[in-house]
Amino acid sequence: MPSYLSPGVYVEEVASGSRPIEGVGTSVAAFVGLAPAGPLNEPTLVTNWSQYVAAFGEFADGYYLAHSVYGFFNNGGSAAYVVRVGGVPGGVPAETATGGAAGDAPALRAAQPLQLGTFTVTATDRTPADGPLTVEVTDAEGEGPADRFRLTVKEGGKVAETFDVSPKKNSRNYVVTQVKERSKLIAVQESAPAAQLARPDNQTLALPVAPPVVAADDQPGPAEYLGDSADRTGFGGLEAVDEISMVAVPDLMAAYQRGAIDTEALKAVQLGLIAHCELMGDRVALIDPPPGLNARDVRVWRQETAGYDSKYAALYYPWVKVFDPANGQARLVPPSGHVAGVWARNDFERGVHKAPANEVVRGAVDVEMKITRGEQDLLNPIGVNCIRPFPGRGIRVWGARTLASDPAWRYLNIRRYFNYLEESILIGTQWVVFEPNDEALWARIHRNVSAFLVNEWRNGALFGSRPEDAFYVKCDEETNTPESIDLGRVVCEIGVAPVKPAEFVVFRLAQFSSGSGELEE
Repeated sequence: MPSYLSPGVYVEEVASGSRPIEGVGTSVAAFVGLAPAGPLNEPTLVTNWSQYVAAFGEFADGYYLAHSVYGFFNNGGSAAYVVRVGGVPGGVPAETATGGAAGDAPALRAAQPLQLGTFTVTATDRTPADGPLTVEVTDAEGEGPADRFRLTVKEGGKVAETFDVSPKKNSRNYVVTQVKERSKLIAVQESAPAAQLARPDNQTLALPVAPPVVAADDQPGPAEYLGDSADRTGFGGLEAVDEISMVAVPDLMAAYQRGAIDTEALKAVQLGLIAHCELMGDRVALIDPPPGLNARDVRVWRQETAGYDSKYAALYYPWVKVFDPANGQARLVPPSGHVAGVWARNDFERGVHKAPANEVVRGAVDVEMKITRGEQDLLNPIGVNCIRPFPGRGIRVWGARTLASDPAWRYLNIRRYFNYLEESILIGTQWVVFEPNDEALWARIHRNVSAFLVNEWRNGALFGSRPEDAFYVKCDEETNTPESIDLGRVVCEIGVAPVKPAEFVVFRLAQFSSGSGELEE
């Protein structure tokens, strides 16, 4: 209470007793995989395809990270974190991307040539040294023809090679010949006819070093995907990014197809992904099946080989065929990236409470296997969400189940909606910490949480014709006993009745006799 020491009129600002809870975002994805360039084991936010290309490079043949991110944005995704756990053949290897030991990296390819007047200069194949290369053109020392010049090559800012040369092809000190015979770092070539060759102007050029070539077998194993939370690597690196709500590892299938990992290693990584989502408690894993499986095969793989049981994971089958902008041909890719985009689009257009199914997969021109209704009758009960083409309606996601055996968490939208509720209430009630633990605090908590859930009910996320039927909030002396208060705890019990999807729509038709209104047998 402020002190008033002299007569006057005073204005006080009073904090509002109502602190509305805002819903958190549910559409931020995370992709873990391989790319030609970009930071290693550093979750990098990209909000469109152009940002991804600038950070990690274009499509790479035989790899799926780029296609998955492209499919995510194409289907309505707006934000994704990308974790690069390794390189691809022809790209920058992990050691170079993270500033590792230079001696461990493979030989460098020649860089793109830079213009030096009527000549061009490149960096030759070499082992990476302790800094970038620069080439300086200055006046030659001492007396000599006006066209003579000095070419100085610096490595990491230190002079490594010096040449006093001439641009004349018949000269003993011809620049191309001198550099070819004596330099270990650069090469100089003519870029004009001999009669037009001339001394370049005084200048300094920085030579970009081309990326090393990565061997096909220089690929990460299960340990690199799983990572470590202390080192912020692999899945562990995603623990520090709270806003992620879905995680996919599409390039795991690329490694499996190349034989870099076997079935057991594939299972180990997917189990690690599921464990990460269960540990975080606010995200769901998108699981890809191996390629080339028919309906019987994927049923066996789901039940016997993989056998996953988790309310924080969802499996989609089959792979989808998409147009590859890199070569102008169609190719098969794992469905997880495109499905993540469908989830994001569904959340934006309808809300996270609505099952992300009966939605078109944008960019899909076909599927690897066409699933019949009878085959889906066998796959749907075991948590395999099918992607099916429908005449005149496109290719659609036709399932919305988790991999949980618990019927309470059978539906994907229920799991994701509870993630949303828990996170929203958690963040929206941080003001409670260190407040006096009394009836006034309990009443404010009850009021704020109830107001939030009323809005959810009005938006169609909760079942019931009245708010009282849709949820309850209990925060009083019954949930907050003296013993609990002595321990510094405030306990608020919340119950909600979420809306489940209309998965099986049944219309019962019968004949009736006109006039009598009775059914005919």
